[in-house]
Amino acid sequence: MAGNSQRRGATRKSGSKKGQVVGSGGQRRRGLEGKGATPKAEDRVYHVAAKRAKAKAKAEATAATTRSRNASRPIAGRKDNEGPELVLGRNPVVECLRAGVPATALYVANGTENDDRLSEAVKTAAEIGISILEVPRTDLDKMSHNAMHQGMALQVPPYKYAHPDDLVDRVHNSGEPALIVALDNITDPRNLGAVIRSVAAFGGQGVVIPQRRSASVTAVAWRTSAGAAARLPVARATNLTRTLKDWANKGYQIVGLDAGGNTTLDEFDGSAPTVIVVGSEGKGLSRLVRETCDSILSIPMAGPVESLNASVAAGVVLAEVARQRRI
Repeated sequence: MAGNSQRRGATRKSGSKKGQVVGSGGQRRRGLEGKGATPKAEDRVYHVAAKRAKAKAKAEATAATTRSRNASRPIAGRKDNEGPELVLGRNPVVECLRAGVPATALYVANGTENDDRLSEAVKTAAEIGISILEVPRTDLDKMSHNAMHQGMALQVPPYKYAHPDDLVDRVHNSGEPALIVALDNITDPRNLGAVIRSVAAFGGQGVVIPQRRSASVTAVAWRTSAGAAARLPVARATNLTRTLKDWANKGYQIVGLDAGGNTTLDEFDGSAPTVIVVGSEGKGLSRLVRETCDSILSIPMAGPVESLNASVAAGVVLAEVARQRRI
């Protein structure tokens, strides 16, 4: 009936109107197909659990990077024994140059105010052939890890230690009885430098230190030795006790210093080949080193002082041994 083709429920003739044929087109059938197991909450990008997991992984990666950087970055005030050392500050730099500390470069920050110390440092470095490098202050800050440098830094190469056997060879070549000082538990480089100076002054052939738990020959030790570290070898022993036993087998008397020793300096005979073992003022000699000693020597004192500084005690005994050998 005309006019009724638009009424509800009327059948439309095929091809009467262009366009898509009414039907699901298979969408309902595909929608019923299985999609597999539901992903975990952490694997769903927009889920709150996934965001938390991502934040946690990022935090762990940042922490690992920070640990790696801190492990490879030197701590201010410390140095890697295998790398060069930077002496910072005008007075320390000038003192090192005066003492003849071997250095490879003098760094001066651009714009540093000139004074007598800077002039002396530059002049001395030029005279002995040390490279003088002007660098931006920011570069010197990075090199010193923002420590106080006053616009100056001196680069000192790592010290070249001798082997304990080298000291034995030095004794043999000198033709004199052995006089060697071994340091046990000495951690202050100033004490080490002072002992080096005393050994050189009283005709000793060298100093030996343990590889661990000991002061190293740093710029401070160089400076305290007043240049003696350039003339006297310092050996580093992997195992100090084993080295002392080896020297004892070679005929050296091993003498430890301790305030409660069983032999006084007045009774001591230093004419024989001697190794003097000096312990720290606080800890003294370690047990194994003490057991290795042939005798424990004490220094008689008139006053109420319980003990002497390690380097002072070593100097007193060295002076007495030198006196006996001159007679």
